[in-house]
This record gives sequence, C-alpha cells and structure tokens, in this order.
Amino acid sequence: MDRDRFLSVARGEAPADLLVTGGRLVDVFTGEVRRDPVAVAEGRVAAIGRDVEAMGVLDAGGMYVVPGLIDAHVHLESSLVSPFEFARAVVSRGTTAVVCDPHEIANVAGLDGIRWMLEASEGLPLRVLVNLPSCVPASHLATSGARLEAADLLGLADHPRVLGLAEVMNVPGTVLGDAGVWAKLEAFRGRPVDGHAPGLVGPWLDAYAGAGPATDHECLAVDEAREKLRRGMRVFLREGTAARNLADLVPAVDPWTLSRCALCTDDRHPHDLLERGHVDDLVRTASGAGLDPVMAVRLATLGAAEAYGLAEHGAVAPGRRADLVLTPSLEEFRAEVVLGGGDVVAREGVPVGEWVPPAARDAGLRASVRVDVDTVTLRVPARGGAVRVIGVVPGQLLTETRPMELPVVDGLVQADPARDVARLAVVERHTGSGRVGLGFVQGLGLGRAAVASTVAHDHHNLVVAGPDEEGMSTALRAVVEAGGGLAVACGDRVEAVLPLPLGGLMSDRSLEEVRRGLDTLLAAVHGLGGTGDPFMMLSFLGLEVIPSLKLTDLGLVDVERFEIVDLFAG
Repeated sequence: MDRDRFLSVARGEAPADLLVTGGRLVDVFTGEVRRDPVAVAEGRVAAIGRDVEAMGVLDAGGMYVVPGLIDAHVHLESSLVSPFEFARAVVSRGTTAVVCDPHEIANVAGLDGIRWMLEASEGLPLRVLVNLPSCVPASHLATSGARLEAADLLGLADHPRVLGLAEVMNVPGTVLGDAGVWAKLEAFRGRPVDGHAPGLVGPWLDAYAGAGPATDHECLAVDEAREKLRRGMRVFLREGTAARNLADLVPAVDPWTLSRCALCTDDRHPHDLLERGHVDDLVRTASGAGLDPVMAVRLATLGAAEAYGLAEHGAVAPGRRADLVLTPSLEEFRAEVVLGGGDVVAREGVPVGEWVPPAARDAGLRASVRVDVDTVTLRVPARGGAVRVIGVVPGQLLTETRPMELPVVDGLVQADPARDVARLAVVERHTGSGRVGLGFVQGLGLGRAAVASTVAHDHHNLVVAGPDEEGMSTALRAVVEAGGGLAVACGDRVEAVLPLPLGGLMSDRSLEEVRRGLDTLLAAVHGLGGTGDPFMMLSFLGLEVIPSLKLTDLGLVDVERFEIVDLFAG
C-alpha cells in the first residue's frame, strides 16, 4: 500500500480510486444503517460519509453495503475441490475471507499437505487464513498419514496467513494435562486457539476453557452455548452440510452475547455451495430464525474478525480492506456485487475479472492410497452375544451405541438389511499396513448398495459399508484404482465412481463437475433401493472424537470412554 497516497485520499486531498455511492451502509459497530458513500484507495476504505472526488464511481442503486462475509471455521477440503474452485464458488456469494483448518489434508500428507494448502490458496480474491492443525492425528485411536508435534507446527507459525492453533479436539488430553497436547497449547499461547468440545459442560469445561481453547463450534443446544459463553469462550454458530445447528442456537444471541458469537460452516459440500450458498445462507438462516438482520450480518463479519484479531477485516471503516458486498435485502441476503480489495470480483453470483489458479507443488498428494485390496478381509467371525452397532442419528454427527443380535451364517456375522444394518469397515490406507477395523452400522439407508470413500474424518482412511462382502470389496477396489474418491457398487459391478486424486479428498475438476459426479453416485445408490446421501454420514463414522460410538482402523471406539471396545457386547 502506498501510505502517502492513502492518507492523502483519506484527508480529502487526492481523488479516491473508487467511490461507492447511492447505497445504505450497514455499520456493524453501531448497528446503524446510513446512506453514506464509501471511498476506496489502495485497496482499503479511505473514508465514509463523504462525497469525495474519485477516478471511478460505483452506484449501489439503493442496495445495502455490507462488509465482506467471513467464515469463522471451515475445512476447505470438505468442498471436495481445490481452494481455487472453492473460492470461485463462495466469493460470488459474498464471502471474502475464511479461517480454515487444513487438518484433513494434514492427516494425509502432514506438513507438506499444509504447505500445499497455503500455496494453492495464495493470491486469490478469497483471503484464506489458516489455523494450524492441533490434532494430527486426532487421537491415538486411529492411524493417520502423519503425526505433527508442537515443534513441527512452529515451523509454519510465522507464515503471514497463519493465525494460530486450530480446533483442539483431544478434550481428555487437554483436561488431563497430556504433555503433547499442552506443548501445542503453550507454543501458541497468546495467539488464537480454537476449541472443539461437543457437549462439554461442568468441571471438565472449566478445565478445558482454562487450558486455552477460546472458541467452540460444536454446540448443539442453547444451554450448552451459554455455558461456554459464561466461561469466556466465543461460540461459533454452525450451519454446515452434515451438522445444521444454527437455528437452534440463535436464541443464545442477545445484545450481551452478540460480540462473543460468529458464524461458521465447518464442512459444506458441493450441492449446498451451489444451491444454498455459503455464509450468505447462514445470514438468511439466522434472520429467518428471528435474529435481527443487522445482528446476523455482524455475526458474519465483525464477529469472526474480532475472534481472531483481524483488524483489516469485518467492517466498512477507514483502514479496513475494501471487501464489500452489495445486496438488495438483508433478510433475503443475496450478493449482487462483491468487491475484494476494492476491485469488483463478482456480479450477480458469477466471478468476474481475471482469476488465475495459484501454482502449488504436488506434495505427493496423487499417490496417497496404499492398499493391497487382495489382502483385505471383511469377514466378521461370530463369537456369540449382541453386537455393538453404530446407530446413525439423523441430522447429527453424534452416533449411538445399539446392541443388537445379528444373523450368523456359516459362523460369520451378517448385515441385516431389513433393519437397515450394514457392514462397516475402515481400511488403513496411509502406510499399507493392511489393518482393517470391522463393525456394523444402522441407519445409512444403503439398500443393496455398497459404498466406499477415502473421505473419512479425520484420519481419512478408506471406509466402506454395504450389505455383503462382495459389493464392499468391489467398491473398495474401485476407490483404490481411482487413487482415492467415492464409489458405489452392487455385487461385482461398479455402479459409479468419483475420483478425488488430491490426497483422496479433493478433485482437480470444477465444482460443477464434482457436483454432477455426486449426483451420479447418489442416483446409483437410489437405484439400488438406498435413501438420502450415505456418503455424508459415512465420512464421519470414523471420527473418534465425536460421541458416542465410531470405527477406525484400530477397531470400535467408545468415544465417551475414549478407548477401543470389543465389537461384541458379551
């Protein structure tokens, strides 16, 4: 930035680069809506409320002028596309900055994966800020492709787009003083530290908050949100694809708590990005749930900026980045024009201007699936008694433990499609160990379909589910041969495959192409009698830090006891 020129414009002594006039400025500091022009110079807001001379004029035509929207916590990998394609989708919806946690790619490729994410998001109209993954692996109960300790993270801590430490998911390690967890907390003391503590209340919450995590995006209910707010934590109201909690949490936002809250998507898949949008969808949802629209905008802008000390973002005020959104309605928020750093980067939902994909090293991401399919066994010998079945809870990442008697044929436990019970396996895919965790799940709605995926939070091993061994083996082989991705099979026939060659997590194709690939997958599932989107829930069935029962390559995990338990309840 040319400091002297910026100050000259701010003083009214030189023409601005751009004057946005004829709009209604939404002031997220005071809650006012004023008919104030906005002068831009050197990519920043130079003045508000003054009709200054300018080299260019943008007539807002009575639309609201709001700050660029900010996603307070997101995993870009969950979009299934590269950061470039993600940016093209969300900037056109009004998002100009995100705070991302690249722990998905880090669990596959370690520091090289994080470096790739930083390189692949450099110079985009979307400002991609990064919190370094605190839990790679998420716990000792699964095998990841890397292990990152405090010293490893500090090697990237000075990067200009790195803010602090990402979601601390190891709650027991935090509360009980695990040396490795605390080394990371101490290394990032004084910098932003995100939390991840679903359902945590009482004494353990006191210990967890006291340890340093300052935010939480896992609240499911108002009482839980208030407990965390009372302990000085910030609460991010989440509305993703797999977990939709925003409307339920809106009552926790009032004039006292507004400054301690923000909005985040966490994980948002291609269909939602294309059909519902991004943070703009959260603003509409919050307003529709009864929140004052200006307060909703504040949650989507200043709330996130203040949580991370982003003095350049979150408001339309002198010195802040000229990231602006023009919208005809706050309640029905729709980005008509989006400015990034003072330049128009999108109009009417379509990117404009020159968008150049950043150059990024491959980092070995295209050779991340190491599985010898011929050595994988998916059989479960019977040992008598009830089986601990993972129970899917509709609309939630939480699962239940459901002891069930399952059919046995020739000494092997079988799935029970009549009760929507499928086989489940997690195959270690990072080191080629051949290790397989075996279990059963109720509620995926597979019908006769077998499904497989290398998207399995957070370890991202190869997870496969289905009614029989043959179909599961077919789907598993299809994913391995694709170099990672999603597949549907029935018996010995592959019905559909969506390759995700970038770490087994992301496609190198456009968001629209990926969405069509997902449509083909779901059509195949539905054609085999399945219902809904099993891939969404499948990707979380191995996440051993969200209660109550999950499966990893090491076996069945009782999350509340934080230990491996026997598949058979006895």
